[in-house]
Amino acid sequence: EPPQWLKKPEGGVYSVGTNLVLLCEAIGNPEPSIQWKLNGRPIDGKCRGQAAPPGPAQMGGAGEFLGFLVAGRNDESNSIAAHPEFSPADIAPLILTPDEENYATVVGYSAFLHCDIFASPAADVRWTKDDSIEPLSTFRYEVNKNGTLEIRNTKKEDSGSYACWAANSVGKRAITANLDIRDATKLVVTPKNPRVLKSHSILLKCQAEYDSHLKHSFKLSWRKDGDELPVNSTEGGRIILDRDTLFISSVLLGDQGIYKCVASTALDTAEAEAQLIVLDVPDPPEDLQLSENQNRSVRLSWKAGASHNSPVNESIIEFEENHWEPEMWQELMRVPGNDTTALLPLSPYVNYQFRVVSVNAVGRSQPSKPSLRYATPPAAPDKNPENIRVEASEPNEMVMKWEPFTPLSLQVMLFWRQRGVETDWNEELVKKHSLSVRNVPTFVPYEIKVQAVNSLGSGPEPNITIGYSGEDVPDAAPARVSVEVINSTLVEVFWSGIPRDRVRGHLGGYKVNWWKTRSMLDGKRHHPEKHFLTFVGERTSGMIPGLEPFSEFRLTVSAFTSRGDGPESSAVFFETPEGVPEQPRFLRILNFDKDSVTLSWGLPKKANGHLTGYILQYQIINETHDVGAVSNVSVANRSALSWHLAGLSPSTKYKFYIKACTAKGCGKAATEEGLTLAQGSKGSGRISDAVKPTPKFQPSEALEPGTEYTIRLVTKNWVDNNSIFEDVIETRGR
Repeated sequence: EPPQWLKKPEGGVYSVGTNLVLLCEAIGNPEPSIQWKLNGRPIDGKCRGQAAPPGPAQMGGAGEFLGFLVAGRNDESNSIAAHPEFSPADIAPLILTPDEENYATVVGYSAFLHCDIFASPAADVRWTKDDSIEPLSTFRYEVNKNGTLEIRNTKKEDSGSYACWAANSVGKRAITANLDIRDATKLVVTPKNPRVLKSHSILLKCQAEYDSHLKHSFKLSWRKDGDELPVNSTEGGRIILDRDTLFISSVLLGDQGIYKCVASTALDTAEAEAQLIVLDVPDPPEDLQLSENQNRSVRLSWKAGASHNSPVNESIIEFEENHWEPEMWQELMRVPGNDTTALLPLSPYVNYQFRVVSVNAVGRSQPSKPSLRYATPPAAPDKNPENIRVEASEPNEMVMKWEPFTPLSLQVMLFWRQRGVETDWNEELVKKHSLSVRNVPTFVPYEIKVQAVNSLGSGPEPNITIGYSGEDVPDAAPARVSVEVINSTLVEVFWSGIPRDRVRGHLGGYKVNWWKTRSMLDGKRHHPEKHFLTFVGERTSGMIPGLEPFSEFRLTVSAFTSRGDGPESSAVFFETPEGVPEQPRFLRILNFDKDSVTLSWGLPKKANGHLTGYILQYQIINETHDVGAVSNVSVANRSALSWHLAGLSPSTKYKFYIKACTAKGCGKAATEEGLTLAQGSKGSGRISDAVKPTPKFQPSEALEPGTEYTIRLVTKNWVDNNSIFEDVIETRGR
């Protein structure tokens, strides 16, 4: 079979100094031998070409190796030949990368500026930045073999113009490249690691910062445990994704996991995560086992259920018995949360079954499945009921109660007798948890004993408990009631307490009742409106505040128990002295001139005594809230309701105050502000020129009795807030 080519050598043009590899592979039968020749002469060790027949020829690069390579067999009649031609050449650097290429990356990433060069012989490549002629040489810069400049861990100051210089023995070329460094994208998910109760809601928010130049390529997505969440709401709207927020309502245990917010731009990606932890009550305990069986104890063991990210604080062991109270579960004991076994104390003659409830900070688990039943043999009681007490809702009654014991102790022997009286014990066998006894003396002490019994015997000798029969209201009134007036609104009341045997119960305290009988200002009688204050315990005095000044009052004192108030003491009369008046109802400016003003005011709602006059005060104020000295004018006429104030400065803002006074002193002030006229301005005239007096005025609508009304007299063309006259009246009640 004649030789055939598998790989035929190919010629070409190569740079001076490069290495050339020519492949020559052929098949035939018999197997062909391969020979290499350079320009018709066999290649030997004197040449820089090497031949390893059969196989490739490797030629060291040099200009004198221009020619043909021939390969063939010794048998010329059955041979083939290939004549690849190669020519070395010197070429000035050609930069294949376009000039003025623009690159961009983000802070912290690597930047790659390309400079693809063809040259023969190979070119020396250097990079410079901006106006510098020095090549870049720090550890962050690296020029790869293909001419690409790599800038590692970029910074904002790496932005700028870069130049790639390529030079060999034939020539020199350069291109420029522009690099922009953008701000890296940053993400924060809040809350970071939320802990949420099952069935509650959680809102995760992804706060993003990114370079404004990248806003058109910015994209945001959410993933849970590596899987991307769909943009639209899922599970019937329970999970809602809205750009940078993720809302989950009615959180389930399956929602627990790692949630990632992933942002991408044209230049970088960033992600931030939050681990959602779902809290729930524990799963119910499992696999309840009984061991160490004894007549009065048994060991219960169980396996704890999942705690759902909130450790179990304690386990509650409950029991149920099927004879006395079937299907009624009761708490037997509690053990620490880490325990999964407990030795249970048992009562005799009970057919038990047990269950366990786990408790964590979220709440209680569902109960476990019940254990197998465990029956204890019968025996006499070894302890008696506890928490023995006496209650009564009526006088001459006594209700004795105690805590239910074990199911064994549904029968008790109850003993009672009046304390301090030589008499036999009353006794009764009771199957309930209480016994009511009637027709007993009111509020007297009794000795009580409760003893558990069953068919096998009685419990231990019971302790004696002291209780009282039902209370009644006191049957005596406090004596020696007196009043000390402290001031116009405060008095102190004194009394003597009632004897202990007249209380007829536990003394709750004393009640002071008082009511106003008349005003000492006008002498009018008042319909009694009672007020009271209670003073707890065995008090013999108390303060009564908030009284009306210059008034007459009546006062009584009574004792009380839980059943109610006893009889009131005889009424005591007292009077409060004068007090300071309340604030005048209003203060109005009737007329302003350049250096004077006419003021009008209303009576105080409550004078709290006989008015002795008024104090009129005024001071200069301005827009900066600076105030001048206060000037005082005493209005001695207690009937006066207006005043003409002269000696003011023109074009000046004033603040006016009016206080009503009694012999006790002056009350709070009503205030008003106003501005005097400028020099040379025309005043508003006298009131008498503006008002035509009329003897009577009848309102067109009926007024409500017992109601306050404001009466204001104004000019016909009222253009400001100033009134000529204003007063407040109260209509009489029916």
